[in-house]
Amino acid sequence: MDNTYVLIPRNCTGCRTCELACAMVKGEGGKLGKSRIRIHNVGKDRYMQMNCLQCVEAACVKVCPVSALCRNEATGAIEVNGARCIHCSLCAVACPFGHMHFDETSKVPQKCDLCGGDPACAKFCPHQALEVR
Repeated sequence: MDNTYVLIPRNCTGCRTCELACAMVKGEGGKLGKSRIRIHNVGKDRYMQMNCLQCVEAACVKVCPVSALCRNEATGAIEVNGARCIHCSLCAVACPFGHMHFDETSKVPQKCDLCGGDPACAKFCPHQALEVR
């Protein structure tokens, strides 16, 4: 992927439009899915987007004993192969940023996959707090 996904915390107003956009894209059967991005209040009128940074040397990928996490060369996103996952949670332990979350039912990791190269969160952010450059 030639473009880079960028978080710009100073622009985030905490409106949570990114969370809604993600939940809509990840939903099925007319129901909202679980958002892969989260917004945290970090002070008076200060917010921080928390999302997978698609690390170049991703600890989650390195630690997975069954190679259930791998980079999609076309999008640059680290994606989860749920069929390979053995639910060991090592990826969550290894992520230094805490961006690995799990589906409550399947126990398979859920993380940002950059929406196939066109992240809905960035597309719908009204404050340009998320961008693809």
